[in-house]
Amino acid sequence: MSVPLQDFERRILDATARIERWFRLEWQDHTPPFYASVDLRNAGFKLAPVDTNLFPGGFNNLSAEMLPLAVQAAMAAIEKYCPDARNLLLIPESHTRNRWYLQNVERLSAILRQTGLNVRLGTLDPAVTAPTPIETADGPQLIVEPLVRRGYRAGLRDFDPCTILLNNDLSSGMPEVLKDLHEQVLLPPLHAGWAVRRKSKHFAAYADVAKRFARELGMDPWLINPYFARCGRIDFQQREGEDCLATNVEMLLKQIRAKYREYGITEKPFVIVKADAGTYGMGVMSVHDPAEVRGLNRKQRNRMAVVKEGLEVHEVILQEGVHTFETVNGSYAEPVVYMIDRYVVGGFYRVHAERSRDENLNAPGMQFVPLPFAASCHVPDCNASLEHAPNRFYVYGVVARLALLAAAIELEQTDPDPSRYG
Repeated sequence: MSVPLQDFERRILDATARIERWFRLEWQDHTPPFYASVDLRNAGFKLAPVDTNLFPGGFNNLSAEMLPLAVQAAMAAIEKYCPDARNLLLIPESHTRNRWYLQNVERLSAILRQTGLNVRLGTLDPAVTAPTPIETADGPQLIVEPLVRRGYRAGLRDFDPCTILLNNDLSSGMPEVLKDLHEQVLLPPLHAGWAVRRKSKHFAAYADVAKRFARELGMDPWLINPYFARCGRIDFQQREGEDCLATNVEMLLKQIRAKYREYGITEKPFVIVKADAGTYGMGVMSVHDPAEVRGLNRKQRNRMAVVKEGLEVHEVILQEGVHTFETVNGSYAEPVVYMIDRYVVGGFYRVHAERSRDENLNAPGMQFVPLPFAASCHVPDCNASLEHAPNRFYVYGVVARLALLAAAIELEQTDPDPSRYG
């Protein structure tokens, strides 16, 4: 955090009133997702989102100080969708015994209960046929129950919810039990899951948002926006699509080098290649030269060929690599910002002791260090020193909210029923 704020960060701090009004007007036209988390990378000369998750699974990594703000934001979100809500059904990931993830489910349930809701857990796992206790990392048990479909409503055997909240990214597809629901609110909608969603569509929407925001502030949108490209028809096992990968890597590196020359940046440019759908940091590689994506060895091809749920990768997004200058205890780190509705409610640093500043940190061996967003990110001090941490946290929150707005627009564009947007 000791690197001085850059010119674009100072420009954002000096325009806080305009920025907050800009966001307020945008939220009049677009509905934010119920919740989201955004992975950011801060290279010092550039700050950009590199991933936006619409099913955040790390609420357990947020500081306890953020809980009141999270409860308040959840109240605002629930009132928007179902003002008289009494019962909420939370559907977590299936087939998991990850006790840290389950601690996230416990923390999220606690936040929702504080809004005045009865919260119970349903599962899409067909192996669960009766209420089943599961241990979390810090002791308390969770009870997951099988879903029951009655006509056009889904719930539990003795529980009829007004709202159903997914904390399951639907990597394995859209479940029949949640299709065509009437008089129930499903958050996020089914088309937010990875069965439909693509990162390339999200970053196309983000590029437009960043361009409009940068125009408002009179700055270069590249400073907050990573270049990207997409390749479809990829088969890593059969070595199909290597020409597309190499061509796009070369194109992106040329674009990045041009920007580096413009700003006098001496860092070595790189490109991140990753699955266009999916999460958990699977199917990701850093590339510094087009030759690196040709003739991948068996281990590399196996790592890139499948993601969560064992799904094969046939579409990839190639994204400008953003270095991270931030460290925690000598290990490279990246900030992750959590939002409920349109509000920043917390965040943490993802830290990895075995990864370098130009590698993906979302990998086995990572650790998490909470950030005090709830106390500081909404109140920048423009008269403080350039190294004043809350000022940088505020900038993080601004860029994360730009990604949140892009996600809202992305969901509108991919909604199978566009009529609901007039």
